Parts: sequence; structure tokens; C-alpha cells
Amino acid sequence: MESKTDDAEQKEENISSPVMDRNPSPPPEEGDGQEAEDADAIGDTVYSKHWLFSTLTRLIHMVSELSEENPEAQVKLTDDDEEDLCKVWDMAMDKDVARFLQDFKAADILLGVISKSRCPRLTEICVGILGNIACFPDTCVTLSQKEDLCAVLLLLLGDADPPTLLETSRLLLTCLSHKDVCSLWIQRIRQQTSVCPNLCFIMSSSTNTDLLEKVGDLIDKLFDLDEELMKTWITDKPQDKRGDESDTPLDLTLCLLEAVKQLRSEKLNGIEIYLHIFQLITTVEEGCEIFAAPDGPGKAVWDFVCDVVCKDLCQQNDLEVALHEQKSTLVQAFAVLQALYRCQDQWKSRADPNIDLVWIVLRLCQHRSENKEAATDDQLQALFEITSEFLADLCIQIPKETVVDLVNKRYLTRETCLAAANSLLPSYKPSFQHLLAALSETDPKLADVMTTQFPD
Repeated sequence: MESKTDDAEQKEENISSPVMDRNPSPPPEEGDGQEAEDADAIGDTVYSKHWLFSTLTRLIHMVSELSEENPEAQVKLTDDDEEDLCKVWDMAMDKDVARFLQDFKAADILLGVISKSRCPRLTEICVGILGNIACFPDTCVTLSQKEDLCAVLLLLLGDADPPTLLETSRLLLTCLSHKDVCSLWIQRIRQQTSVCPNLCFIMSSSTNTDLLEKVGDLIDKLFDLDEELMKTWITDKPQDKRGDESDTPLDLTLCLLEAVKQLRSEKLNGIEIYLHIFQLITTVEEGCEIFAAPDGPGKAVWDFVCDVVCKDLCQQNDLEVALHEQKSTLVQAFAVLQALYRCQDQWKSRADPNIDLVWIVLRLCQHRSENKEAATDDQLQALFEITSEFLADLCIQIPKETVVDLVNKRYLTRETCLAAANSLLPSYKPSFQHLLAALSETDPKLADVMTTQFPD
């Protein structure tokens, strides 16, 4: 990725940064001894106002000098400068320090530094400090009202430095999590057309799993807050104007799939957020149309989620462990699979039920019938309800050959057949009847068991 987009560079040229042209006013001097020490403390902390003032002043001088020497060359921080700035970054996690930095116009100072910075580490630290300041409601509101700062932060999503992208995504997610300013940020994100293609580019090209996880969190939050934004992003094909392959259309759903594949290989726990994004997309008509399209991403997403469920989340003998450790991820996975299964009529190749996947569904039904105490667990109940609906869909269309395979592999036994019947009746009687008819042809004894237990 380029260090900054053309829009970002243009924006930097237009931003006026008066705080970069003069030093900030220092805190007033106080008396000597303990009284002066107490007066120098920031709030109830032991942090020094004068130390913070001198550090920020030194930062302004340092950036100005480096910019004058060679405005295009990338530079590195000295060890001492980096250590002091990281201290400020850590200090900003304290509410009193965050408010002091706000009163000290630190956001304006950091904006000026970011605009002139040619040092990726310096930019990362400055955005990180802003992210910590934004953690508190009052300071977040003040920061969010700064139009120039917010515009630069959105353009930073086109930066080339993964740590800077990570901190920028964290800052944006923090602001979106504050109810008093989230609508303001959504409006800005809607207006800044580079946000979607920049996020798509990150997901399709980055191997940094921390960054991919945070970008997933950001997109999930946006889609959860603004359904119309989600519809726009999934139906539009933003253009990637980077490098030689200019104007390459980017498909958000395929970029999401590429990112979650990368997370699966290194950070399995991070895939839940992407499964939830897919699930959100299936809740709108535009999303279902995209997944149902013959050349769309639906079949690829189906194959991926099936593989994750069968090979990563629910291996041969670890269902109890999976339900304990992965139940929330399984809820999202089966919600996506159920929605995709209903979208497959136009696919070039149908999503015939994976034998191992059907077996997992049967085992979940059996677990539900054998563990009544699970009724007190809301997540397990949500999982069982989704798998019951999914089983009903599977049974309506299940081929006879699949039933034969299930019987031969002893996935369909007396216990799993009865568990399936318990899950299907009385709500999904046609599905039960279809399964019973298929069993009557392949294993009459199992069919007799079911008709004996459920004569109606």
C-alpha cells in the first residue's frame, strides 16, 4: 500500500495547524516544596504537568526540524524520544491525564504532528494517544467535534503501516462505541468514499492478524449500527486505485472471506466476528441476492464455513469441549450456513449436505435431548434452535444417497434418529416425514423405531 492516498496528501496540505507554529503555553509556576509538587501533579495522579508539557513541546520542535531537513524522507525516532512518547501514550489511559491533554489542546498538536510526520512509528504513537483520549465519553465528544482531525483519521485508513492502521481502526471503533458521537462518525464515514475500498484492500492483502481482527470489529460495528451503510457497501464495487492495477473492482464479501481465511490459519478465535458480519449481510434482501447469485460468493462462503465447523470447531470426539469453548462461534456459523443453504437454488453447484456436517447437527440435537440443564444457557438454546431449523431444511431436500451414507457410517443410529425427531416435532412435521420416508427405503428398522416412538 502507498504511505498515504492522494486525497490524504491533499488534505494535509489544506489543514492549518497553528499549534505547530508556536509552542503551547506552559502550566503556571507554583511555589516550592511539597506544595509545588502537588500543584504539578495531573489530577489525582503522580504524573507531572511540566514533564508532559516539555515532552509535547519537544515533539513539535522535532517534527518541524525533520520536515525542514528532508520533507519526503522517512525517518526514525530516537530511543529516548520513542520512550517518552510511549509514556505519554500509556499516561493517556488515565482519565485525569486524558482531560488534561484535552485542555492542553493535545489533539490539535497531534493533528499537526500526524500531518507532517514521515515516521510511521511516530504516527502510530500519536494515533494511539488519541485512541486512549477517546476512551472517555467527555473527551471523546470533544475530539469528535474536530472536523480536520476526524478527516485525517479516516484518510489514515489508506496508510501503508500496519501498526498505524491498527491504532486508527481501534480509535474509530472506540468513537463508534460512544452513543453521543457514533451517528456523527457514521455520517463522516458515509461521506468519505475512500473508507470502504481502503478497508477492502486491508482485508484482501494484509497478513497481520491483529489488524484483520480489529478491521473486522470495525466493520461489524458499522453494519450493526447502520443497515443502509451495509447495503451500500455490499452492493457497490469500490475501485482500488493503488499500484499498477488501477480501478480494480473490490467485492466486499470476497475481501471479508479472504480476511477470515487468513485469521483461521493463525488466530481461530478471531473468525467469530467475521461470521457475524456474514450473518448480518444475510439479514437484508440485497445480501441474500449477492449470496444467491450463480457467480456470487455464496458457495465459497458455504464451503469455508462448513470446513471450519467440521475441522476446527467440532472435531470427531470433542463436542462437549466445543460447546463449552466455541458455542458463540457455532451460533454464528450455523446461522450463516442456514441462510446460505436457503440461497443455493441458483448456484452452479448445489451445496449438498456434507456428511460430517449433518452428523454434527445430529449430535447437537442428541446433546440437547440428553442434557436438559442446557436449557438455562441462552447461547446453547440459541444454538439448538438454529440447528433444529437447519436440520429441518436439510431433511426436506436430503438425497437418498446421503441417508444411505449416514446409516452406513453409523451417524444415523437409534439415538440420533430419536433426537432428530424430538428436534423436528411438532414444528417441522414435513421435514420429519421426509426423513422417515427416506429411512423407510434405506433402513426400515430405524424407520420402525421412529414410528413406534412417534405414532402420530
